[in-house]
Amino acid sequence: MLKVAVLVSGGGTNLQAILDAIDRGELQNVEISAVISNNPNSYALERARRKGLKALSISPKEYETREAFHEALLQALKESMADLVVLAGCLVVIPESIIREYKGRMINIHPSLIPSFCGTGYYGLKVHEEALKRGVKVTGATVHFVDEGTDTGPILLQKAVEVKEGDTPEVLQRRVMEEAEWILLPKAIDIIANERKGAC
Repeated sequence: MLKVAVLVSGGGTNLQAILDAIDRGELQNVEISAVISNNPNSYALERARRKGLKALSISPKEYETREAFHEALLQALKESMADLVVLAGCLVVIPESIIREYKGRMINIHPSLIPSFCGTGYYGLKVHEEALKRGVKVTGATVHFVDEGTDTGPILLQKAVEVKEGDTPEVLQRRVMEEAEWILLPKAIDIIANERKGAC
């Protein structure tokens, strides 16, 4: 059984996609050992509580230094006994101490086809705004392993999504979530949990 800790900052739609895949039996041999948010008001924590999961708020605002926050986050991950850490809309920059601890055991979902529209500053709506500004016809999402860079780790899965005439950043963001992110993230966890091969 693969124990998974999910780090999230916002509404938790990617977390919900993982939970739904488990409920449908599509994601097996996986147990969510903790859901951790840097945002105490994150709806993801409510989603976790409704499922009876361990839901923790660890906010940098509660600590005197960033280092103390990082230590608390690392301690919570260790206590969760996580085999895999999943960044599912996590807007915290993960420090090297945690990346080293979970090297090869931490994945992130990014709302573009890396290497396009990624790196420092590219998150949330900004990614989709830039894709539309550039005039690309295809965008998508990527699941990659986390390393010391920003969106630079080895790619595990990608899925393309069509950009349509008249798309706004919000409309495109929703389509990328529905057609790519919510499919890719559970699939990536399944590959790791069950040592399956293959991509979308």
